[in-house]
Amino acid sequence: MKKLSKILIICFIVFNPLVVHSAEILQIKNSNTILVGEQNRNLTIQLFCVDVNENDELEATDLLMNEFPRGSKVKIKPFGFKKDILLAKVFNIKGNKEMTELLFAKDLSRENCTN
Repeated sequence: MKKLSKILIICFIVFNPLVVHSAEILQIKNSNTILVGEQNRNLTIQLFCVDVNENDELEATDLLMNEFPRGSKVKIKPFGFKKDILLAKVFNIKGNKEMTELLFAKDLSRENCTN
């Protein structure tokens, strides 16, 4: 049943036009975990390929909060699941900013695609 619900969530995100029904940032929990709301659902997302050093955690979280404040409309590109949490890349609605790339650009993360 869990696998079916995961597949349905991914299909909904991928095939639903996100520009019309975009997700919204509800909370940036840390540099790797984001809570978004999409219509009547909340979804916890772990950023795909992100590995932030614990010394840079506060700076990375602040950067994401500044660039993607609460209520920001975002698009989600899913890559799978890890322990029932969606692995994804999160873009602003215009598609010109992506959370993972912001962290890489500021040297706050190294690539970790073994999530």
